[in-house]
Amino acid sequence: MEQINEQHLVESGLVVFDVTAADEETALQVMAALERLWATSGTAILRRTPGVPGIQARVYADTRRSGGAQ
Repeated sequence: MEQINEQHLVESGLVVFDVTAADEETALQVMAALERLWATSGTAILRRTPGVPGIQARVYADTRRSGGAQ
């Protein structure tokens, strides 16, 4: 994954989640759960890195704002 850009953490309440899961379904479930809690960047592109187990994704969130689904 790329380095985290400083602009994504410029204020209190902003977070970056690097998600690694065994499979795509689990990664998508985690991203959906985060989206219900907070305003997020949405469903991220899922990546596989050769030689690294699992599926990876990066999600940006603003914990000061509630998510879309209640």
